[in-house]
Amino acid sequence: MKKVKNMEYIYSVMVLQSAGKPVTEENVANIIKAAGLEPDVAKIKSIIASLQGVNIDEVIKNAAQMPMGVVAAAPAQDEHKKEKKEEKKEEEKAVSQEEAASGLSSLFGD
Repeated sequence: MKKVKNMEYIYSVMVLQSAGKPVTEENVANIIKAAGLEPDVAKIKSIIASLQGVNIDEVIKNAAQMPMGVVAAAPAQDEHKKEKKEEKKEEEKAVSQEEAASGLSSLFGD
């Protein structure tokens, strides 16, 4: 059997929640097995323990309302800022080289 990645456990929890079934270690393991995968009991216990007291429906609802455009735009803005900073640094280097050249020429009396 193939090993299970972390997301398969989360998907199992979401399927159980959506079906109105209790989110238990046994039920999560059964879904993983039904998919032809080998469940990791320690990971299942960890996920179930971390979900104690969590309203899964509320978490899903809040995640669905998160504006994806804003999240996707953030890296683009960071790239734009980096480009501007790099341009400024290049301009500063160019100016400082020009200043250095003019300073040297004044020493030799142009």
